[in-house]
Amino acid sequence: MSEQLEVGMRHELVEMVINEMSADAMGSGGVKVLATPILIALMEKASMLAVCDGLAEGMSTVGTKVNIEHLAPTPIGMQVTAAATLKEIDGRRLVFDVEVYDAKEKIGQGSHERFIITVEKFVTRANGKL
Repeated sequence: MSEQLEVGMRHELVEMVINEMSADAMGSGGVKVLATPILIALMEKASMLAVCDGLAEGMSTVGTKVNIEHLAPTPIGMQVTAAATLKEIDGRRLVFDVEVYDAKEKIGQGSHERFIITVEKFVTRANGKL
């Protein structure tokens, strides 16, 4: 299941902060800066991308735990870089160190946990709730 995964796998992604990513637009604050839910989403995306090429066909990962600090505001129009590094593999549980920087400073840091899933089985289970 995770034989192609190795501690140290890493991915960085770069995004431009746009109005739709602001705390004001997300309803998580009345200011036009990068929203914490978007910061977390960037950390999750970088983590997922760090390991996706190491998974067998039909497998993916889903986020299960986030423990982060949002350290500094980033205005609309500034670029951010999110980085995730796989630090632990425990069966299907994967733990990542995550960081996000803007052009001036580190704006977020923490850890993120994901689980390896079989997509078809996961979707069938979720749809069973309907």
